[in-house]
Amino acid sequence: MAEAHQAVGFQFTVRPDGLDLKLSQEVIKNIYLSGVTAWKKRAIQFKNGILAGVYPASPSSWLIVVIAMMSSLYTCIDPSLGMIDAIKDILPLRHCMSVQTRAVLSAILFATGLWLFLIYLLRYTLKALLSYHGWIFESHGKMSTSTKVWLSLVKMFSGRRPLLYSFQASLPRLPVPSVDDTIHRYLESVRPLLDSKQYNQMEILANDFKDSKAAQLQRYLILKSWWSTNYVSDWWEEYIYLRGRSPIMVNSNFYIMDLLYVTPTHRQAARAGNVVHAMLQYRRKLERGEHAPLRALGTVPMCSTQMERMFNTTRIPGIETDIVQHLTDRKHLVVYYKGRFFQVWLYTGGRHLLPSELETQFQRILSDTSEPQPGELKLAALTAGNRVPWARARNKYFSQGANKVSLDAIESAAFFLALDDEPQGYDPATTRSLDTYAKSVLHGKCYDRWFDKSFTLISYPNGKMGVNVEHSWADAPIVGHMWEYVLATDCFHLGYTEEGHCKGDVNKCLPHPTRLQWQIQKECREVIETSYLSAKKIAGDVDFHGCLFTEFGKGLIKKCRTSPDAFIQLALQLAQFRDQGVFCLTYESSMTRMFRDGRTETVRSCTSEAVAFVRAMEDAGATNAQRLALFREASDMHQNMYRLAMTGSGIDRHLFCLYIMSKYLGLDSPFLEKVLSEPWKLSTSQTPQQQLNLVDINKFPKYVGAGGGFGPVADDGYGVSYIIVGENLITFHISSKFSSPDTDSYRFGQHIWKAMHDIQSLFKPENDKKKVEHGMPVQMENGKKHI
Repeated sequence: MAEAHQAVGFQFTVRPDGLDLKLSQEVIKNIYLSGVTAWKKRAIQFKNGILAGVYPASPSSWLIVVIAMMSSLYTCIDPSLGMIDAIKDILPLRHCMSVQTRAVLSAILFATGLWLFLIYLLRYTLKALLSYHGWIFESHGKMSTSTKVWLSLVKMFSGRRPLLYSFQASLPRLPVPSVDDTIHRYLESVRPLLDSKQYNQMEILANDFKDSKAAQLQRYLILKSWWSTNYVSDWWEEYIYLRGRSPIMVNSNFYIMDLLYVTPTHRQAARAGNVVHAMLQYRRKLERGEHAPLRALGTVPMCSTQMERMFNTTRIPGIETDIVQHLTDRKHLVVYYKGRFFQVWLYTGGRHLLPSELETQFQRILSDTSEPQPGELKLAALTAGNRVPWARARNKYFSQGANKVSLDAIESAAFFLALDDEPQGYDPATTRSLDTYAKSVLHGKCYDRWFDKSFTLISYPNGKMGVNVEHSWADAPIVGHMWEYVLATDCFHLGYTEEGHCKGDVNKCLPHPTRLQWQIQKECREVIETSYLSAKKIAGDVDFHGCLFTEFGKGLIKKCRTSPDAFIQLALQLAQFRDQGVFCLTYESSMTRMFRDGRTETVRSCTSEAVAFVRAMEDAGATNAQRLALFREASDMHQNMYRLAMTGSGIDRHLFCLYIMSKYLGLDSPFLEKVLSEPWKLSTSQTPQQQLNLVDINKFPKYVGAGGGFGPVADDGYGVSYIIVGENLITFHISSKFSSPDTDSYRFGQHIWKAMHDIQSLFKPENDKKKVEHGMPVQMENGKKHI
């Protein structure tokens, strides 16, 4: 529509007496403003690129060094130790220059070289400082003198007002652990899960691998770590995500929910308008690199690489492997509503559309009563089904004509917006409202989300929102960072009128959203239907339960002098044992973003110490003092494992890369084959909150997010995402499969609730215990699943 609008503004007619040229002043003005904005954007990106490139120095420091060197020309002191004179003698065209010119030019060249040397010296000094991780192993609240000195040095070398990518060149590389350490830790992690015979067999396999193939594989892996910025991340993205041929809906994509208790407006178009505008503001700062980098302890920087592909990104299906396509400067988004796809331009006159203008555009789509074209209704189901049929259909039916143009519009869009027609959200008065909300954001109707986009923003008719995220390009904390910014901007900066509309004047002259055109053949519609039925089966098998734990939270746990994450992980181990009667291999995701291009590492939470604690909890003869002592040991062990994972000494990423290397070299390893085939029956992850601290949740306790979750990883296991919100709330997102007779997400939620209380009671005097055996907040309803 924008192209058509501009075409109308530029018309000419050929007449016998010449050309009759007609120009629309409004269109010419828009074109001019767009050009000005584009050049201004390039200038800001260029400036910020220089600032990040020379960090921790600054461009002005170059001028200081040059002035210092120039002043030496008029003194008897030569700080260059004769190098300026040496440069004068080798300058090209020196015979054409005066003595003064040669001296000045030589001083400038020497000063520039000295300045660049100092930048690299500062940068590598900072990298050496950031390679120290002793601080993370110190007890909470206790900081050694050496760590205090180290922290002061890091602050001193970190400079002032860093941009998003300022620290990238100073981040250390992810170290390759020794094979002996990794195998030792691995055997320790599986000891509580195997009987003596099984453990001895595994030990024999591990020692055989260590004595035969490990050294060769390790040498190649160390070589890769020297050559690449991160020896794990590229293989992790390719082999864990992009080479998977099964559906990414539920199996890979994850979701993030809206605010839990607050809905700023109940007008769907208005809420979508504010949220989309806030996302555009975030994207503009992201493209310019103007976001502040995340820093642990407010000082230690985290890698920001994953944020680069947040917008304008699509996963493109292939026969053997997918690729991630990232574009720049996309100026439109695609909206799906009731089986129709619309293209909406995000700019006018060289600026973003205002929230009120976006509301107008979205309301026009909501008011559109046209019917879907043949095959259009369930078209997005192609992205929800198996990857190979989608790749073949894309090559065969979407490589030319109107289909290619429309598919290009979707894949090149800034992101994808789905306007749903069924309300969702947490409602305390409605049974399991959080469960249906989660399933809607996770998979919807299987054809109303474009699961290949970096993320799909979902808008509900009651004003609630949600985000479905494709996992290959980034992990949950990255999207959580953006979502926190968006929600804070939406509620506290943009706001709404008393009637619930977006603030600002309504511009009715905007070109209407454009319907995407499709010519979908019957054979293609059959492929779409097959993908839909496959996806529907997967979605129908997801058993989800959302649990809001409000009895206590981080505040009380910290008073018990223990880590909230370790507390929850041990509660999950206790709940798992009570639910299944056995212990299982447990996955907890940990970040490695203190290293360049770092993503995640696995913490194996089911340790021997955790097993001993759980058995004591189930032993009627054990005293609370004994249980508490075992809890302390298990908690300390878990925290140590988590810290090792964060500092590059984890188990699973190293073994994974050794396995990939063995495949490249054509070497078979029964040990690595065994390790990589072990199922994670309990997969857990903590989603961080308050990364930006834009909202004071003590002052605004209702403005807290519900967090997010993911689908079950194992057919007979559980997926648990938990979010520690403020001081008094922990949310659990629990998933499993209805098809498994051994799992029940609702039942597991009750076990978590009971386990949390039982562990907390260990920290209270015997006469002050809470009796929780009969105090569950929700009844089991005969222990049956809710389908």
